Amino acid sequence: MRYDLVIFDNDGVLVDSEPISNRLLAAYLTELGHPTTYEDSIRDYMGSAMHRIHDLLLERTGERLPDDFDDVFHARVFAAFERELKPVAGVENVLEKLTADGVPFCVASSGSHDRIRVGHRTTGLDRWFDDGRVFSAQDVGRGKPAPDLFLYAAERMGVAPQRCVVVEDSPLGVQAAVAAGMDVYGFTAMTPADRLAGATQLFASMGELADLLV
Repeated sequence: MRYDLVIFDNDGVLVDSEPISNRLLAAYLTELGHPTTYEDSIRDYMGSAMHRIHDLLLERTGERLPDDFDDVFHARVFAAFERELKPVAGVENVLEKLTADGVPFCVASSGSHDRIRVGHRTTGLDRWFDDGRVFSAQDVGRGKPAPDLFLYAAERMGVAPQRCVVVEDSPLGVQAAVAAGMDVYGFTAMTPADRLAGATQLFASMGELADLLV
């Protein structure tokens, strides 16, 4: 194994949540008077911490989102997760292989701890990730594309950044991993390859990832 730690993004990499959350985000922003399509949401917000959504809307429109925006959005997302959420196809095989090979792994997500936990419980992935292996943008001052979250995860896991590889599906996540001095494998299932151009490697299925990590 060429790495001492594999750091997984969560949404779109471990859990197939991006279609659900971006559909709901587009609908909620539109409802609030900021017309947004699903495609707009994927392009502008996929991989973002919540504060970036607020910042972009304020920058573009001069208007602030409601104070309860995060709470309302998360309530809608969590309810949809309970009904619809699945693991990303093939990711459990990757986690099994890493476990069998004794390779440490963790998750570092722009989502809140509550969002990560709801998704993992719903999909059964919680058995792979105890509290010591779950890191959120809530834990650091700046979310992706800043490198802070990935550096924090590596520090907590006791591994030097250059010995880590990040598995990401968003341009912001790829930028953050590169800024952290880590290799990054870009998952192109939902994101066009050209938007992940800074990645060390690109892959289209979890079966490919298992081979890349050998």
